[in-house]
Amino acid sequence: MTLFMTSFTAVATLLTIGIVGFWLLSRRILIENLLGPLSVLAIDIALPCLIFVNILQNFTPDDQPLWWSLPLWWIAFTCVIALLTFFSSRMSARAFRREFGFALFFHNGIFFPLAILAEIFTANSPFLVDLFLFTLLYPAFFFNTAPLFFGKKLRSLGIKRLFNPVLVATVLAISLRLTDLHVIVPDFITSGLKLIGAMAVPLLMIILGGNIFIDMQKSAGTLNLRETGKFVLIKNIIFPLIVLGVLILLNPPYSVSLIVMIQSAVPPITAVPIMTEREGGNRAIVDQFIVASFLASLVSLPLMLALFGRFFSP
Repeated sequence: MTLFMTSFTAVATLLTIGIVGFWLLSRRILIENLLGPLSVLAIDIALPCLIFVNILQNFTPDDQPLWWSLPLWWIAFTCVIALLTFFSSRMSARAFRREFGFALFFHNGIFFPLAILAEIFTANSPFLVDLFLFTLLYPAFFFNTAPLFFGKKLRSLGIKRLFNPVLVATVLAISLRLTDLHVIVPDFITSGLKLIGAMAVPLLMIILGGNIFIDMQKSAGTLNLRETGKFVLIKNIIFPLIVLGVLILLNPPYSVSLIVMIQSAVPPITAVPIMTEREGGNRAIVDQFIVASFLASLVSLPLMLALFGRFFSP
């Protein structure tokens, strides 16, 4: 039951912070125009700092000789999810099929797993390093392939999108560890960056809660329970069960199996509504998918990890 309770605590903590964001917007303590700058602070500054310090302090190449294979595992996992998304999206009504598939495919690959792994183990666990290496290519992949779901061309891999702050921070920290140059980084720098990085998860959840409040005001009275129910069933239950079956067949290392299992069971990435609106999709239905999936994950995610624990152990 350890996996169940720890993952339940992690998800409940994230949802609590999201509720605070919802309340801040509802009371007008935080205004809508501030959510954009706060997103930049969370994703482009705080998260890279968190990743940089964690890898710098906890990555030991000698103890993790197969670290380089983690991005390859992510590619394999992404291919499986792409295949599942292709078939599952056919269950959605044609009017929402693009949004349905988009929200199914792009999961919350960093923040939710980060909170769960930190709760199961510790904030300084090597599992967090494995997570950052596993998702090394995910941010660039998301921003460059998102338009494909809305019938648009693949975006060109511009320097800014390819070498995003998360990728730069990861590669820089790995390079410093591989060359043993991490010892020259002063403690006050790592301490300062660590404090900045600690803001990443709370900030993003506050932003999510605020965005949900704004979107609920815009789409009041237009709930689509049928499509939302199908989405939650597929995203929160069917996907992780299928992935668990694949993991049992392949039997990868425990750290890989745990990360992949969490990736398959988490809700959609929080940037999905913004990207949907930017690409001309139906943001209102995507908001419903995300809110329902987040709430359902309070129970579904711990259950899936408890089931995972019956087949895998450290």
